[in-house]
Amino acid sequence: MTGYPFALVLSALLVLLLLHLLRRRRLREKYVALWFGLAIAVVVLAAFPSLTFRLAALVGVATPVNLLVVLALAVLLGICVQLGSELSGLEDRARTLAEEVAILRHDVERLTGGRPHPVEVPQASLTPDQDEDPASALGER
Repeated sequence: MTGYPFALVLSALLVLLLLHLLRRRRLREKYVALWFGLAIAVVVLAAFPSLTFRLAALVGVATPVNLLVVLALAVLLGICVQLGSELSGLEDRARTLAEEVAILRHDVERLTGGRPHPVEVPQASLTPDQDEDPASALGER
């Protein structure tokens, strides 16, 4: 028995998991597209194993398994770079928001004569299908 049926079943389970996470808003569409592409590539390579052998011969790799490992590493590296880029953008946004809050707090203290001004912040209730993203709690997306 070969590993091709296992790869097909694993890809089908991955697609079902992705659809579930997407429906529950635990994963955004831009990330799901990458994982769907990866699942489709695994299905194609598992359905047509000769394609893997041809690609390995074309690239000059001794065995198809080595080619798949290198491709998997390349995909993981691409995901790491993309997530690092997203994280950098979010850090910049958080810093900007913290600076704006500090400026607004300074303005409020200046206008109230240095007295602390109690500010009531309404607590947004999250429904079970919302994640803990503040934008989704406020209905923004």
